[in-house]
Amino acid sequence: MRRDATVWTGVQGVLAPLQFLVFLVSVGLVIRFLVTGEGEASATLSVVIKTVTLYLIMVTGCIWEKVVFGRYLFAPAFYWEDMFSMLVLALHTAYLAALIGGLLQAHQLMYLALGAYAAYVINAAQFIIKLRAARLDSRADAGETRAMA
Repeated sequence: MRRDATVWTGVQGVLAPLQFLVFLVSVGLVIRFLVTGEGEASATLSVVIKTVTLYLIMVTGCIWEKVVFGRYLFAPAFYWEDMFSMLVLALHTAYLAALIGGLLQAHQLMYLALGAYAAYVINAAQFIIKLRAARLDSRADAGETRAMA
């Protein structure tokens, strides 16, 4: 009930699909650059925007987790999802550090971005599976309550 009662659930419900849309556009731009050599600036900007949306959803997700579970991170219900989120954050942050520091060539940066994106897809799937299971459990609980009444 706390999950459904907090405004942060709605915030996550808006940010998650937005981040996924940014991800899809960025993947297309990154692959286009890797295949054709064209659009480096667009691909780079798209990865930066994807990283900013990731940071935004992570901060608001921590607030959501605090409201719902009493902890900003690593609540038992989302422990493994949060652990993998740290990898996703590390890879995206490594991209920004390499970009700003001039540590990698453009193609290397794009491969790093794709690695970060692969981790993001796994992490997003973790959260979707977990939240879907929670929704199904809450529906089952509601059905039991109606049956008992």
